[in-house]
Amino acid sequence: MQRILPRGEIESLDHTSIPRLRLPVRASVFADRAARLRQLATDNPAGAYLLLLAHLVDGQHKQLSALPAAALPAEVLATAQTHGMPPLLASGWKRDPQWLSILGSLLNHMINTPGVPGAAQQVCQDLLNKAQSTPQKLEDLADALLAEQLPEQDGAAAPFVMAALQVYWTHLACSLTEEQLSVISPFGVCPSCGSLPVASVVRVGGREDGCRYMCCPRCSVEWHLVRVTCSHCEDTKSVAYHAIEDGPEGIKAESCDKCHTYRKIFYQEKQLGLDPVADDLASLALDVLMGEEGYSRASGNPLLWHQS
Repeated sequence: MQRILPRGEIESLDHTSIPRLRLPVRASVFADRAARLRQLATDNPAGAYLLLLAHLVDGQHKQLSALPAAALPAEVLATAQTHGMPPLLASGWKRDPQWLSILGSLLNHMINTPGVPGAAQQVCQDLLNKAQSTPQKLEDLADALLAEQLPEQDGAAAPFVMAALQVYWTHLACSLTEEQLSVISPFGVCPSCGSLPVASVVRVGGREDGCRYMCCPRCSVEWHLVRVTCSHCEDTKSVAYHAIEDGPEGIKAESCDKCHTYRKIFYQEKQLGLDPVADDLASLALDVLMGEEGYSRASGNPLLWHQS
């Protein structure tokens, strides 16, 4: 059984012995997520949406598996190291048109997959037509998504475009090594691509046992953060934990009364097969509870738009 460490003991740990990063595994990152989405869909109020996303993530797995290792520009990596910045920042990264090919393949996958609702297939067909006729509009839509300034009318298209961007950035991150990512990087964002985390996971096993990792929803990199620390403002005195009474084990909301935000924290000891993106989507009731308590999400889920 995992031992729960008190605050003082957490802070006194030798953090040099804790792996600071968990890099994505090309062969399993999306395959595991698809399996988890299907598992979570059973008896879930959002089950239909989770199954739709499982089909989409199947396509992500196929696309990522087919891509060769990326050749990352040495000068970009060196500059990021020098300035302590994430090397794959969306604001400074020139996207390869390859991402549009990934999107096209994902859309075709959804259009031709049995079980995908007709409304979703129509959204995919409309996007595919746009990709073939006016690809710049999709580049503009991707820019808006990455800047979190999505026009309301594009909400239905957002998960599919973001899915392609996830494959593209995870593909890049799969080619990174830990040594290529600066030890010192801005607090609260992914050290690989600068995204805000979707949630955190307390891992089990090996050197990671009992350690909390923040999870990037864009490039799938995870980074260590000491527990009982607000992942938004770094405060350690106003952190509290919330759960739904008689709800599923292994999930809480970590709130902060200094910045009045929260993020979910998942405990792998209770849910061995958890996936932070999938489990976040399957636990929207906790978001409702936190909203009623007056807290705001510190950051959203890239596969769910217009959430509070």
